[in-house]
Amino acid sequence: MANLIQHRVTLARRGENPYVITRMPSGWLVIGDVQPLPGYCLLLADPVVESLNALSAADRARYASDVATIGDALLAVTGAYRINYETLGNLEPALHTHITPRYVHEPRFKRRLPRGLAYPRFLARRFDAERDQPFITAMREALTSPA
Repeated sequence: MANLIQHRVTLARRGENPYVITRMPSGWLVIGDVQPLPGYCLLLADPVVESLNALSAADRARYASDVATIGDALLAVTGAYRINYETLGNLEPALHTHITPRYVHEPRFKRRLPRGLAYPRFLARRFDAERDQPFITAMREALTSPA
């Protein structure tokens, strides 16, 4: 059975993944199915590989560039003061990066913690297609507008 990342990439390729924001050169930008912080999203590598080390040098550079480009767009769209990036792969052994805007209005003790510790998944707001559509639209525009 495919893992969750493989499944979500397959759905994205078919146009059936409701979390897709846009196709990036190295994969799929998706909004998180939970929103521990507004604008939390992920880059799912396509083709699916186990880790960053499985990519060629050129593909690694493309993936890293996409991650940074997404971060730039998140800064512009959300008004965050910084972006956190996490590429783990322990639970789902397929290359993906969690990209989390961080905000000055967060309690100070939470701003110092990684997203997963500061904001437990089970407490996070679920993705809502209607509520999250303005964010998705703004990200698409930010990522397709000429710099």
